[in-house]
Amino acid sequence: MTDMAPAEASATTAIDRVLTDLINLALLAKQAQWNLVGPTFRSMRQLFDELAAMSRDQADDVAERALTLGHHPDGRAATVARNDSLPTIPAGTMSDDALITQFGSILDTVVLHFHEVIEVVADDPVTRDLFTTIVGSVERQSWMIRSHRA
Repeated sequence: MTDMAPAEASATTAIDRVLTDLINLALLAKQAQWNLVGPTFRSMRQLFDELAAMSRDQADDVAERALTLGHHPDGRAATVARNDSLPTIPAGTMSDDALITQFGSILDTVVLHFHEVIEVVADDPVTRDLFTTIVGSVERQSWMIRSHRA
């Protein structure tokens, strides 16, 4: 049992949700980068590397915001796996075209989650601003990846 007010509990749940998404997104992007094949290999490989780096950096920003608010983030692998709600990609080699489709779905889900949690933290302008900035970056990456579709 916690002595947190319901609004505080909702904000920490929102923070935990997007932190899990960002950690998982970084892992999925690296998995895609390592197993990518196809005619757009070079440019897609670079995009996936940028997406992984961006996601890791943003996860760090979210975790630091959680700590600023007095909440201890949990980015352990077991926690991320237990709370994961993103579409996934299969193990092994994947074509660039298949990954464009898969990441369209993954990034749409991340964007949806951020828009939902932005509403939850609406009374906290600093957290709201952080989340708005992050979702803008994710939307940009989504556009960049989808632009590789023939």
